[in-house]
Amino acid sequence: MTLPSILLAFLVAFLYGALYHFVRNGGVGHLFMYLGLSVIGFGIGHVAAIWLGGDFLPVGQINLGTASVGSLVVLMLGDWLSRIEERPESKV
Repeated sequence: MTLPSILLAFLVAFLYGALYHFVRNGGVGHLFMYLGLSVIGFGIGHVAAIWLGGDFLPVGQINLGTASVGSLVVLMLGDWLSRIEERPESKV
């Protein structure tokens, strides 16, 4: 991949993370978590498309369709896992 395609991939992934943060209305800590999760998911989706040989919405060297799906799946999974609370121990 060339440097412009890597920068475009990061830009799109950060945009997805910021939009997810806006929709979920999280705090500053969640913003950084969503941005990181979005980049990880975008990368996983792109690599999965290369590995499986798929071409879903290609933009230059980026498989934007599968990378977007990967980003959304990892964002939703990470958000769900971050909201799990530990139950208090019983004192009985």
